[in-house]
Amino acid sequence: MSQFIAPPSETNGYLRVRCNGGLNQQRSAICNAVVAARIMNATLVLPELDTNSFWRDESGFPGIYDVAHFLKTLKNDIHIVTSLPKIMSKGKTKKLKAHQIRPPRDAPLSWYTTFALEEMKKYEAIYLTPFSHRLAEDIDDPELQRLRCRVNYHALRFKPHIMKISNEIVNKLQSEGHFMSIHLRFEMDMLAFAGCIDIFTPEEQEILIKYREQNFAEKKLVYRERRLIGKCPLTPEEVGLILRAIGFTNSTRIYLASGEIFGGDRFMSPFRAMFPCLDNHSSVGPEKLEENDRGLAGSAVDYMVCLMSDIFMPTYDGPSNFANNLMGHRLYYGFRTTVTPNRKALAPIFMDREEGHVTGFDDRVRQVMFNAHFGGPHKRIHPESFYTNSWPECFCHMNPKNPADKCPSDDAHEVLDGQLQNEEIEDADLNTTKNIESTTQTEETMI
Repeated sequence: MSQFIAPPSETNGYLRVRCNGGLNQQRSAICNAVVAARIMNATLVLPELDTNSFWRDESGFPGIYDVAHFLKTLKNDIHIVTSLPKIMSKGKTKKLKAHQIRPPRDAPLSWYTTFALEEMKKYEAIYLTPFSHRLAEDIDDPELQRLRCRVNYHALRFKPHIMKISNEIVNKLQSEGHFMSIHLRFEMDMLAFAGCIDIFTPEEQEILIKYREQNFAEKKLVYRERRLIGKCPLTPEEVGLILRAIGFTNSTRIYLASGEIFGGDRFMSPFRAMFPCLDNHSSVGPEKLEENDRGLAGSAVDYMVCLMSDIFMPTYDGPSNFANNLMGHRLYYGFRTTVTPNRKALAPIFMDREEGHVTGFDDRVRQVMFNAHFGGPHKRIHPESFYTNSWPECFCHMNPKNPADKCPSDDAHEVLDGQLQNEEIEDADLNTTKNIESTTQTEETMI
């Protein structure tokens, strides 16, 4: 249970942030922004979501998240407004302008409580941009870490239509039995970042090289070396071989969360031949998401379905914010089963197979795969992210004396249905909820 006291009625100024990256990178940044506002005694302006990221999505915070729920959940932690206030200047009314600052990467708390706070007091408002990975993950203050979890797992709730679509997909999949979800990270941006291009055609390699030159720092990368240290994403075929080796059959129902697979059907065909029962939010979804279903709304639905699947398997967990956040969320939601391949340990096994050495292949894969946590509690050791494993700081009790400390349900239907059924339309004329469904939820626990 949180020991936080309510924030003072007057704050030191306004904190505005721009959260860059994809959905889950932005999600982590929002958590950090709330912590920063707390330690600075600042009023947080509703975080901005970068529209120039890979997704090219302009939905913004109100288009993805339930703003009213966000404000209500954090009302005892920080002050939040939807926009900077208007001020009088030279007899005219204009919006307060925030002083722009580029915060250092993984900045310590002291940077916010000294330099940033001084600038805030000087200008009344500061604008931190970009704001991805701009606050150190390791904080020696359990209450601040719990605040991060309160934001991530309670305050950040997707809009009702996203929750409804997610709920219907989960219901449909589970009506036919258990299902697993796989985050198949085999898209152009990740392959270019990893530098794993030798398996592609010369034309495809040229595309990846050009993308890397335009988006990432120059660095000499050798495919074989990268693969041996586990830095290359698993191919779809390798994912299928792993699943088959550890006992999954071709009747296994699989939900795929992925963008456009680079190389297309040439890479997907072997996987589909092993596991033909494949779905994604486009094939099984009850209604069309948005015109751009590769955008934030599609990613949000993928996130919720993967969160509630019986088993989740990430194929590239670093630096993949989607996979890392999901593993942390599933851990928080009652240690839900997660199968995490050790790419470094598996690499020589796959390389031997490619050279024709197939004897004992399945046994070797099983030996690697069965030496894993499978989503159970374990001590966080660097470089594992706090967002991947918030144990023990953020964990609840199965049989608590205080109901607020109770763990969330492990039943997917109860969680999703409960969130939908407990929504009550509010009459409050908040500026942020002008075009947004305002909801409340009885399942609010402050840890």
